[in-house]
Amino acid sequence: MPAIFIMIENTKKPKAIALVSGGLDSILAVALAVRMGIEIVAVNFVTPFSSGPRAHKTDYLADICESLGVELRRILLTSDYLEVVKNPKFGFGSNANPCIDCHAFFFRKAREMMKTIDADFLISGEVVGQRPMSQMKPTLRQVEKESGCEGILLRPLSAKILPETEPEKQGMVDREMLLDFSGRTRKPQIELAKELGITEYPEPAGGCLLTDPGYSRRLKELMKFKPDFTLEDAIRLKYGRHFRYNQVKIIVGRDEFDNNFLENDYKAESETRLHSVDYEGPTTIAETVDDKSAIEIAAKLTARYCDGKREAEVRINVENLLKTVIMDVIPLDETAVRKYRI
Repeated sequence: MPAIFIMIENTKKPKAIALVSGGLDSILAVALAVRMGIEIVAVNFVTPFSSGPRAHKTDYLADICESLGVELRRILLTSDYLEVVKNPKFGFGSNANPCIDCHAFFFRKAREMMKTIDADFLISGEVVGQRPMSQMKPTLRQVEKESGCEGILLRPLSAKILPETEPEKQGMVDREMLLDFSGRTRKPQIELAKELGITEYPEPAGGCLLTDPGYSRRLKELMKFKPDFTLEDAIRLKYGRHFRYNQVKIIVGRDEFDNNFLENDYKAESETRLHSVDYEGPTTIAETVDDKSAIEIAAKLTARYCDGKREAEVRINVENLLKTVIMDVIPLDETAVRKYRI
């Protein structure tokens, strides 16, 4: 009896890593990929400069990925990412944002993950021309080259006005289902969100503190006084009001959230902690234990921001490894506050 050969079709779905920030564009890119039958692993890189918990009352990204049937992986980037911020090859944007270096770093990390999860290509929600530094056509190509992702990085929202990628050439992606969005308008994204049934999404405020003028000012000042700053230093910039006196950094809590952070982050062996004895007010950290004049300014700042700021004198508890004392100080006036504020 002759042998019978049966052709078995390879039904393996194409698989991609999608870089997601939580913004609408990256979510739309994922939703489009899901609609095309691509298996998606969503990767959210968390950096020291990601917006803190104040910004999000609910975990929108986790919720939307679950609704799309997509696995979400969060990856914390630490010291190796910090070097990108300290020494960006392509420089900074309008604030302290090294967007080109940052994107290349993210894509390089995602490319390194591809083998471990058997992914075929990468997906990004970038839109041509939406951001002047990092999303112009020449920059997009530059990022692909720097990250080693040439040909394997698909940008579904703008793919029709970009060169064809390998997954398109190999038939893993139907180019006709891709889009041609460009420019800064968000109207096409909003219309697409309605079409895809995505009714809730964050406002386009950006989730990176390096684009925030206030945070960037603090970071640039830190780079000046402490070029070898640490991860902890970068995180501290998110909390409180920041001042510098005699080279000493002083941080004054703005509210209970800040105060709790500063209490937990206080380093008794190298810092001084201050608070008002008689009034509600901030926790203050002065990054010194022996600079008496800096500690006195920290005490006056603590008095300035407590509920007793209109009193002639305020009692401030001053505590460090060397001693714990009560100082009677005059709250600092606004002119002096502006002088020392970062």
